[in-house]
Amino acid sequence: MTQSIDARLAELGIVLPDAPAPAANYVPFVTTGDLVFVSGQISRDAAGLITGRLGADVDVAAGRAAARHCGLALVAQLRAACGGDLERVRQVVKLTGFVNATPDFTEHPQVINGVSDLMVEIFGEKGRHARAAVGSVSLPLGVAVEVEGVFRIA
Repeated sequence: MTQSIDARLAELGIVLPDAPAPAANYVPFVTTGDLVFVSGQISRDAAGLITGRLGADVDVAAGRAAARHCGLALVAQLRAACGGDLERVRQVVKLTGFVNATPDFTEHPQVINGVSDLMVEIFGEKGRHARAAVGSVSLPLGVAVEVEGVFRIA
């Protein structure tokens, strides 16, 4: 990928949200060496929280969209960690996605593809990452998805 990340975002029509403030006693990210650990980002869009349970009142397509919104918040936090310069990103290392789901729901990977696909769209090969997609009986504030990430920066 030769174009800048900002140019790529513009080409994709992506406007990153402001980095969300922590909702409790934690920090949004921690940088140690060349790694940035971004705290879990919950599913929300311009209208507010994206809530519900996969397998009950949220379908896979809506869950995938919710995961994508988590990814936008992750990149916004990453931009803040990089002092506004996403060119410093060298690799999306690992994403862990949590899906608010019924006990019989089994399509967690398809939901978390929403954030995985976004990382590759934005960062190209640097966006390919290790991943976990985990089902949960509930998530904070009843959100549908939460995703945390580890990134390598220059």
